[in-house]
Amino acid sequence: MQEQIDSFLDHLMVQLGYSQNTLAAYRNDLGQFADHLASAGRQRWTEVGESTIAGYLLQLRDKEYSSSTVARKTAAIKRFFRYLASEGLMAENPALLVGTPKVAKKIPRTLEPEEVDRLIAVIRENSGPKALRDLAMIELLYATGMRVSELVSLNLDDINLASRTVRCLGKGSKERVIPVYPRATLAVSAYLEDGRLNYLKDREERALFLNPRGGRLTRQGMWLIIKEYVEQTGIQSAVTPHTLRHSFATHLLAEGAGLREVQRLLGHSNVSTTQIYTQVTDERLRQSYDAAHPRA
Repeated sequence: MQEQIDSFLDHLMVQLGYSQNTLAAYRNDLGQFADHLASAGRQRWTEVGESTIAGYLLQLRDKEYSSSTVARKTAAIKRFFRYLASEGLMAENPALLVGTPKVAKKIPRTLEPEEVDRLIAVIRENSGPKALRDLAMIELLYATGMRVSELVSLNLDDINLASRTVRCLGKGSKERVIPVYPRATLAVSAYLEDGRLNYLKDREERALFLNPRGGRLTRQGMWLIIKEYVEQTGIQSAVTPHTLRHSFATHLLAEGAGLREVQRLLGHSNVSTTQIYTQVTDERLRQSYDAAHPRA
């Protein structure tokens, strides 16, 4: 059974360009399902029927898995069996009629513009190559709304200081070019002039943002960097690199940017994904109105 899972994951990686994080999620979800089947005495995928899949998903709900987790695992199973059927490894797709639970979209946590300013001000209080690198990264995240995986994957030739643009590869290896506002461009320029060389160990290294060992900075490293500065600002709520992406989108919409343009900048394949940010701006408008018109 593991052989078919590995073949499926290879298909997603090679043919569709899925990220390592997405592949890891599929591997985990399908591995858990395979373990469940093995414990029930099923050793081949051809022994799985619609009732088996439905029963497994019902068990997940009984174990109080969140609706979003069940939905993700359902999607993984449906995608996997669709692949097996398309490759002729199963006569028919047993997951074809299995429903996917609806998941209520949570309004994403964002920072207020003044909170972003506080975060950047804290970094500016420091000096040296680390401060230059960290300021460039956080300014670039907030200026572009890139995913953290996209940011740490940037190479030197992806940033164009003259045209103030950055090129990144999103999900499915889809390329997009994003404009960068002047303050972020200046921060990246300062890092390239006075910061990056202090980290560089190999002249052939093309990664834009480097760690102290001279290699490409990781997602986990970026998360820890933001956590460090957030603690210094005194912001109480959890802030991650994705919080800056949410903030970028929300602030753009609040300033009058079109939904389709924000969708393009974020790299969303479906505009419905971007629409969640309109709920954030609507909620902020309501809060502002309530503050200005308190009830007697």
